[in-house]
Amino acid sequence: MRVAIENIEDKRLKVYHALRDKGILNDGSFIADSPKVVNLLLEKTDIKIESILATREYFEMYQALIGSREVPLLYEAGKEQMSRIVGHKIHHNCMMHAKRPVDVNLEELDDNIVLLDNITSSENVGAIARSMAALGVNSLMLGKTSPHPFNRRALRVSMGYAAMLKIHVYEDIKESIKALKELGYTIYAAEVTENSQPLFCVKTAEKWVLIMGHEGFGIAEDILALCDEVVNIEMQEDVKSFNVAIAASIMMYNFKKR
Repeated sequence: MRVAIENIEDKRLKVYHALRDKGILNDGSFIADSPKVVNLLLEKTDIKIESILATREYFEMYQALIGSREVPLLYEAGKEQMSRIVGHKIHHNCMMHAKRPVDVNLEELDDNIVLLDNITSSENVGAIARSMAALGVNSLMLGKTSPHPFNRRALRVSMGYAAMLKIHVYEDIKESIKALKELGYTIYAAEVTENSQPLFCVKTAEKWVLIMGHEGFGIAEDILALCDEVVNIEMQEDVKSFNVAIAASIMMYNFKKR
């Protein structure tokens, strides 16, 4: 059912209005934007879709794709109307409101896991998720204080590929590490310390967890003490570190190839 929007204050658009003040959706749903992200979700996932807000051009161009899914409501608006609805200028022509998949249990994760320790940037979470999907590392763990991969910005940076991952949100990182060890995982921390070993020397276990730390402070000493190995990426002496998303990609590539 397609509805032409005449009044941008239409109550049916309340969920999109939440973006005016960067409102957080607390009902287990999320907002995706841009054709690449929305189309990937339509084509590659079975996520429950609540509605799509888009221009006539988008609906006409992707009529067959949209018709292949059960989408209860299609809201048609011009780009200027869409910008006024969300409260800022937009450069794309579609948005989607959908239900976020339920986070999985620890025991349901795959043999290779990336664990984020207090990552604060949505962009970094999204970039890591995109690299994970590309490299075949399909399980992601993160704490409640980090941006969720279905955060609008994180999802967009991931190009929608965050939706392809198994996601587990942990309560306590130390208890989670202990539980992972009991499940047979070897825990690797990405950090530069006096005793960390260069990446090229690492012999990766079959079941592994790679911990990536805070963008500024890295991984705390008490967390490092729980890890089986601490690994660093060799770099020039006058360069202190990589961006965490770049470092995660380098680590994952090497871990998978070994």
